[in-house]
Amino acid sequence: MAVAGLVDEFEAHRRHLLSVAYRLTGSVSDAEDAVQESWLRLDGADAENIRDLGGWLTTVVGRICLDRLRSAAVRREQYVGQWLPEPIVTSLSPSNEPDPLESVVQEEDNRLAALIVLDTLTPQQRVSFVLHDGFGVPFDEVADILGIEVPAARQLASRARKAAAATVPAVPNQEHALAVQRLLDAIAGGNVDAVVAALHPDALFIGDANGTTSTAINIIRGADKSARFFLGLARRYGPEWLTAIRPVLVNGQLGVFNTGITGEGTHPSSPPRVSAFTVRNGVVYAAYDIANPDKFAGIRLPGLTS
Repeated sequence: MAVAGLVDEFEAHRRHLLSVAYRLTGSVSDAEDAVQESWLRLDGADAENIRDLGGWLTTVVGRICLDRLRSAAVRREQYVGQWLPEPIVTSLSPSNEPDPLESVVQEEDNRLAALIVLDTLTPQQRVSFVLHDGFGVPFDEVADILGIEVPAARQLASRARKAAAATVPAVPNQEHALAVQRLLDAIAGGNVDAVVAALHPDALFIGDANGTTSTAINIIRGADKSARFFLGLARRYGPEWLTAIRPVLVNGQLGVFNTGITGEGTHPSSPPRVSAFTVRNGVVYAAYDIANPDKFAGIRLPGLTS
């Protein structure tokens, strides 16, 4: 096959491969690297004898991502505070030059809450579950990737399936947006009772900064504690911090990108950060504060580089 034809065939699978890799790793940078590496392997293979190119590439990406997951597990041992997936941040309006990542996050399985649950799995459980249940890869191929027997691969997927059942289902976009906007308005108003009312009684606040800036080191549980933490951040950084908030889509649903402030007077500087939310029963159930700059590879906003 001519190189140009092979490139075209590969590009036809790129969005699918990105979706596979992102769901496997929860990392935009790892996903993009895995897709690029899969092209290099294809370029060095006997493409003429590959009967199912999509399946072949999916399997290759699965092998690459398994290595990435094992590496990430080692990195997490030294991580400061909570670990969250890398968000995909896009404008509220579709871009004139669509990025493959924009279509990836249209899939509900790539919502942040779903990826967070996948992060609780072992690398083998995640690969077995995502490849088989998410993308229809037969268990014999999954077992080959993992270097185990087929029954073991089935068992791994079964355990992962039970864990994934705990994912809070994504609500319709309009319901999500109304709940998030109510919370943001309450925080801007500075009234703790209004913020509590905008939160689920069992609300969670999860921060991820790896020690680079102020956020919650441990998970904050409960509406009152979460509300007071929100307002504490607003007081710490001052009015300019609130005006730096920009509504965006985070993994396909309304979230916030704070462009950061330099700080002045009694208010310190604050770096950029991404805030995402999960909604349950019409109110915000979980808030995710991602302030580690190493996790900003998925920011796709005009005027900003990823």
